[in-house]
Amino acid sequence: MDREFLIDLFADFGPVTIRKMFSGYGISADGVNFALSLRAGLFFRADETTIPDFEAEGSKPFQYSTRAKTVVVNSYWELPARLFDDSAELAQWARAALAAAQRAKVKRPKAKKPAAKKVAPKKGVPKKVAKKTVRRVGKAKRAHGSK
Repeated sequence: MDREFLIDLFADFGPVTIRKMFSGYGISADGVNFALSLRAGLFFRADETTIPDFEAEGSKPFQYSTRAKTVVVNSYWELPARLFDDSAELAQWARAALAAAQRAKVKRPKAKKPAAKKVAPKKGVPKKVAKKTVRRVGKAKRAHGSK
């Protein structure tokens, strides 16, 4: 799906921001990402409130394979194919996905960064160290300090 198709698809929902992400696009409204358009399809944000609707439509959660295993991402579910032809109902599902994303954002507030440690300056270390010079006087060597 290209950018223009996605803008048209969400026309009944309202304005969306579409940003390049992974192998497709992240779709957001009001600064909250609620959908992903990837090679595998269009996925909407879901939670315990909306997952039953996706299950009733026979949709599956987003998943991808690594070398070791298949990872299932239960927070994004594939949009039922029939909604591509019903923009009004797609807008309802998009509003529900945005609400799920907003609920998730409330549950997980951003972690605060730990305070930077202040390093106290070292005391007792002279800024300049006097060098010792050595002069030769005849065959005898005599060392003395200079300032």
